[in-house]
Amino acid sequence: MNKILANDGISESGIQLLEKEGFEVITTKVAQEQLENYINKNNITVLLVRSATQVNGALLDACPGLKLVGRGGVGMDNIDVAHAKSKGIQVVNTPAASSQSVAELVFAHLLNGVRFLHDSNRSMPLEGDKNFKMLKKGYAKGTELRGKTLGIIGMGRIGKATAELALGMGMKVLYNDHYLETARIQVSFFDGQSVTFNLTSSPIEAVLKASDFISLHVPAQKDYVIGKKELELMKTGAGIVNASRGGTVDEEALLEALDADKLSFAGLDVFESEPSPEIKILMHPKISLSPHIGAATKEAQDRIGVELAAQIITLLK
Repeated sequence: MNKILANDGISESGIQLLEKEGFEVITTKVAQEQLENYINKNNITVLLVRSATQVNGALLDACPGLKLVGRGGVGMDNIDVAHAKSKGIQVVNTPAASSQSVAELVFAHLLNGVRFLHDSNRSMPLEGDKNFKMLKKGYAKGTELRGKTLGIIGMGRIGKATAELALGMGMKVLYNDHYLETARIQVSFFDGQSVTFNLTSSPIEAVLKASDFISLHVPAQKDYVIGKKELELMKTGAGIVNASRGGTVDEEALLEALDADKLSFAGLDVFESEPSPEIKILMHPKISLSPHIGAATKEAQDRIGVELAAQIITLLK
């Protein structure tokens, strides 16, 4: 029998599918330093992780019984994929399952930013009863998203889902993608109707200059995608959201741009020094914050579990 360790958890629907096919699913959370011993001692053949567990070459070498490693989510920067494949260990992920959830979080940050909710939610509990009128005046210069331009850097599945929401809200969408010259975005509605938009990639400089807001949807990078030079190209008063990977935005340059009023706000779900973000980032009044929860919805986790289960059943049965 194949034994599966879902070290960062898996949805109940995923467990049920796997157990129905004869797999044993263990959801014990094993500490990183004890993983090797646990996997070998319990004859684990499938290791499922999210972003918390690191699956490096040393762990793969030390666990000869592993047949498959699965990542519940898109990015696989916490797995040594090349090393796994060189040892004949299959690696799978769930690129489609969390797109909608991440896209909606991007808009949560955008709406937070244009109406100052991230800051007013800090101020209201402290001063709302005494300084209501002052706070009302302070937060009275909000803007609407409709009619504004959203620039998307990286038009993969999550970029496309973000574009759908933007178009549905009446925004103009520009994008830059090294690999996708044209993108077909279908905006679907509750009654079965849909509208299709055909977009064309623009140079990143053009997207930065013309957009009111920028949203990043790129994998982990060696260098910053958005650094000092790129921030200077952006419109004065623009906003930026990063729900992709920490290290794609230069946080020092971002703080400078916010302090100089070059940017009006930033929304961050990921951080350079995750899981210990810099205190200057956490305390900044112009930054809307969330702790890397892009895919953390019930619906996305359910889809991730089902998608992982389907792949495991196909590959190992």
